[in-house]
Amino acid sequence: MSKKTLLNSISWAVGFVIFIIGVLNILRGNDPYLGIAFMLVSFLYVPTTNHFIKNKFGISIHYLLKIILAVFLLWIALSVGAIAEGFYPEII
Repeated sequence: MSKKTLLNSISWAVGFVIFIIGVLNILRGNDPYLGIAFMLVSFLYVPTTNHFIKNKFGISIHYLLKIILAVFLLWIALSVGAIAEGFYPEII
């Protein structure tokens, strides 16, 4: 497996996890707007979206910014909202 394929797979996986956290916040959480924001931000991790932004606007999102954003989003998901406060123990 090449390095590019591995990085694309990791990017897809992180995007999928953030998208699922957004869906959980919409369906089971107490803040649907946070869920919508998570779902929209998750598309930044999809490699095809990154290529579209690079071709359309001429900019690329640096991978360090993506890592920092992912850590920040996971921190928000695990510390804020009904899911993190234990209102739904069957999810975790």
